[in-house]
Amino acid sequence: MPLNRRKFLENSAATGAGVAVAGAAAAPAQASGRPARHPRRYSLTVMGTTDLHGHVFNWDYFKDAEYSDKAGNAMGLARISTLVEQVRKAKGRRNTLLLDAGDTIQGTPLTYYYAKVDPITAKGGPVHPMAQAMNAIGYDAAALGNHEFNYGIETLRKFEDQLDFPLLGANAVDAKTLRPAFPPYLIKKFHVPGAPPVKVAVLGLTNPGIAIWDKAYVQGKLAFPGLEEQAAKWVPKLKAMGADVVVVSAHSGSSGTSSYGDQVPYVENAAANVARQVPGIDAILVGHAHVEIPELKVVNEATGRTVVLSEPLCYAERLSLFDIELVFDKGAWQVESVAASLLNSGTVADDPRITRLLKDEHAEVVAYVNQVVGTATETLTTVEARYKDAPIIDLITKVQEDVVKAALAGTEYASLPVLAQASPFSRTSEIPAGQVTIRDLSSLYVYDNTLVAKLMTGAQIRAYLEYSAEYFVRTAADVTVDVEKLTNANSRPDYNYDYVSGLTYEIDVAQAAGSRIRNLTYQGAALDDAQQFVLAVNNYRANGGGAFPHVASAKELWSESTEIRTRIAEWVTAKGVLDPKDFASVDWKLTRDGTPVF
Repeated sequence: MPLNRRKFLENSAATGAGVAVAGAAAAPAQASGRPARHPRRYSLTVMGTTDLHGHVFNWDYFKDAEYSDKAGNAMGLARISTLVEQVRKAKGRRNTLLLDAGDTIQGTPLTYYYAKVDPITAKGGPVHPMAQAMNAIGYDAAALGNHEFNYGIETLRKFEDQLDFPLLGANAVDAKTLRPAFPPYLIKKFHVPGAPPVKVAVLGLTNPGIAIWDKAYVQGKLAFPGLEEQAAKWVPKLKAMGADVVVVSAHSGSSGTSSYGDQVPYVENAAANVARQVPGIDAILVGHAHVEIPELKVVNEATGRTVVLSEPLCYAERLSLFDIELVFDKGAWQVESVAASLLNSGTVADDPRITRLLKDEHAEVVAYVNQVVGTATETLTTVEARYKDAPIIDLITKVQEDVVKAALAGTEYASLPVLAQASPFSRTSEIPAGQVTIRDLSSLYVYDNTLVAKLMTGAQIRAYLEYSAEYFVRTAADVTVDVEKLTNANSRPDYNYDYVSGLTYEIDVAQAAGSRIRNLTYQGAALDDAQQFVLAVNNYRANGGGAFPHVASAKELWSESTEIRTRIAEWVTAKGVLDPKDFASVDWKLTRDGTPVF
């Protein structure tokens, strides 16, 4: 049965402790009290996934084809199910634990469909495909990811109710009482013949950035304190409750960095910090960063003990294994060693049990994304969009401008010029000439962002553009340009580089960061720093995502909950014909000492 959140909260309020949930293992045997001739040993394997982002099958809904990449990866929970069953068969099902580190219900047309088109929150609505798959595979617990909040708390709570295992989030607390809003942890007992049971505690931690990225849904309702401080609070409690092994499932990377600057006083990627600073942890399943870490060893500063971290690749492309060896010594179980490794989903086939379970839902979503909504007069692509002003990105900004202008009509801000930002999210998106489908448009805008209108000055827009231009690697005028080395300076991702429409400007990449924006004009005249503009911006950026200057603190004039992706589909449907003359313009170009790069 699903863990009852309300019962947990009642118990924790009454006792100050959390719920201990026993698994399906046999009842623990009692120790005899006589010294054993040979030390008792126990081997436990903890399996982990993270950042599944709605991937059940090895299928690319945007390309309407089997997923493939240059590295030969495969993805999807159906593959993970096969790997999990192999491990359970090898290790013994009762000697394994299966965890996830969050970001489950957002990321593909499959998850969008069951949040918005055929929503799980509707009366008599469907069971979420991710819940069906994870229940069938037999997960024991999952940490909350930040993307769990993208569709609002009602959708998240419904998903939670549909799970046969708890969603853990020790640092997701009620904004008013600061009490846990989700179960902080799970404790499971593992039977060992002739010895006391091994008690394994799983502490779930989520990302403080939720307070920024999904501010519209959580402000005043939930708070997200730092992972380090909450782990320091809960791990001693778990040890006091008799936990022999403490595993943390953390939706937080290991780098120690934050994308949101100082807007939140807590570290975004804090998993290694937790390992270093909080005694008593044996292993950490890492999530959020979408990187592959087979095994990372971090020494705890207080105890000198090694904590083992592992992050499996996102989209169910990898499965982390923590092999934990314990010995019963001096009347207690001691962790003797922890070793981490990864299994590759590309080495196995789909579990036919999962295929049968979700083939109907999959077929429904495939049909949905292949609906034709218009006709394109020419092929549009993002291949060069990160270093050339591409018409396909202008489509996004044009839609955003039109929506915001319509929303502000009749208000005191209706006369202000509307600018819009957009990022080259994908390097492979293409809208082909001819019939245009929802699938084509969805591949252009892969995130479930919504639209916000912010009031900004010319000076603030200038600073915004300078910050955006830090994306480019400084390249002297006499150096041959290699486009593969021109972008992503200081590891900045493509989604944190913005176009801004409605202005014209040059980005001089021969100059130092902070001094690159040249010939910035509005309607042919030099930009007036005091002039007011409305910036049509996605909610991630509006709430501080990417740490762009001024925008998070700027006055909000309007916002909505309809996804930008949906607005693009509506715009194209209304037009019928997708013709660049209706939306494309050359607003910016790269230069070096004033000479165009291209």
